[in-house]
Amino acid sequence: MNLFKGLLAATTILGTVNVASAVELEVTHWWTSGGEAAAVKVMAEAFDKTGHKWVDGAIAGGGNARPMIISRIGGGDPMGATQFATGRDAEDLIRAGLMTDLTELAEKEGWKDIVRPSKLLDSCTIDGRIYCVPVNIHSFQWMWLNRKVYEDNGLKVPTNWAEFAAAAPALKEKGVTPLAVGGENWQLVGMAGTFMAAMGGSEMYKKIYIEKDVEAAKSPEMTKVFEAIAASRTMVDKGYVGRAWNDATNMVIAGKAGAQIMGDWAQGEFAVSGKVAGVDYDCLPGLGVNPVLDTGGDAFFFPKPKGDKPEVVKAQLELASLLLSKQVQVDFNLMKGSLPVRGDVDLNTANTCMKKGIKILENPDNVMPSQEQTFTPDAQGQLEDLWVEFFNNPDLSVEVAQKRFVEIIKYAE
Repeated sequence: MNLFKGLLAATTILGTVNVASAVELEVTHWWTSGGEAAAVKVMAEAFDKTGHKWVDGAIAGGGNARPMIISRIGGGDPMGATQFATGRDAEDLIRAGLMTDLTELAEKEGWKDIVRPSKLLDSCTIDGRIYCVPVNIHSFQWMWLNRKVYEDNGLKVPTNWAEFAAAAPALKEKGVTPLAVGGENWQLVGMAGTFMAAMGGSEMYKKIYIEKDVEAAKSPEMTKVFEAIAASRTMVDKGYVGRAWNDATNMVIAGKAGAQIMGDWAQGEFAVSGKVAGVDYDCLPGLGVNPVLDTGGDAFFFPKPKGDKPEVVKAQLELASLLLSKQVQVDFNLMKGSLPVRGDVDLNTANTCMKKGIKILENPDNVMPSQEQTFTPDAQGQLEDLWVEFFNNPDLSVEVAQKRFVEIIKYAE
């Protein structure tokens, strides 16, 4: 009997473990907003019911959390489990042999048959071995609008970017910020990707993200993307620099702003505020122009414990299995605002926005890769620098910015 089979035989995944074998697992993540905290509580309570203990290690902000998490693992102070975005962030740690191999668990439970789209599990796979468990499907390709803001000001609620842009001056005259933006780097990068998919179209988006096509980067369609981002710079308030994403979401919820371009996790903030999709707020996938979604998301990795600690590895495997169980998938994702990675769960209680997302993902042609899935960390860093500078610096012209973009794509991997 190998180690894996011995560990699984010693316990039932959702059963109660013997007190003597109970393990405290420190779990690091960057889910700290109201909606996110409510969602992660679902996971923590489910794990605690097994007899083990979830020790919460929340770190505010993914940009802060990633280097701290990587430093701890590489420095010999691993946590029991950690969140990363579904992508290549942990690739170096895996190749250094610092992550617990989940392959036998994945094969036993048939992860390849239940995780969809398949590229999410592919992002967890290095050299044919599986090292993480995807827990949700997130997409940045959404615009969230406060219906009351438009209705109270005698304006039609926009159904696409063009209508939103046309109504922006009228909102500004009423003292309402048209577009709520958080100026953190990752938010500006996510907005840029949303504009690429919406204004540039699916074909251009895939050519650039997947094929690293220089001609697509030079194209008139890409010019339209830069022009739309330049226009969006005029729709924000002066306080956007450094603003947290959930603070920008709350501007929309409170009626201080008309809309926000943000990932589907924003739904968690609307939910904890008691707002109802289709009544209090609307959602526009692909800015209402090109209803496609990228399929990024979150995954959990399990750093190898320091020293020979089979009881810790056993608890890691139990948590990995639990995170992909039907009940946790449904309860967590309904609270988080994301979509489950399992295609065999009941989502009858999903709201209208979540159902829009489910419908879009039914067609494989509507599924876009996220930047984290297709570019190396170095290329991601270069793109981030460009998008942040372009949004923050009105003196950086569309022409110059696009030329810099072309050079990045030319050498990207």
